[in-house]
Amino acid sequence: MLAKKTSKNQITLPKEVVKRFPGVEHFEVVAENERIVLVPLRRSRARDVRAKLAELGIGEKDVAAAVAWARRR
Repeated sequence: MLAKKTSKNQITLPKEVVKRFPGVEHFEVVAENERIVLVPLRRSRARDVRAKLAELGIGEKDVAAAVAWARRR
């Protein structure tokens, strides 16, 4: 597969490659020797944790109270 760099330094990824990374919108770009490596970035674990806390009904006040409790020990 080939990708061409445009005059604006943009590269379009081939569909066959993109299909292998559903949901990925951002890539880390690394230069290794004479290669450009794109590393797919998955959703932030922090976002996953926040979503789980919201699902459980745990808010900022609950977290602050838990931290305060833990620090008293």
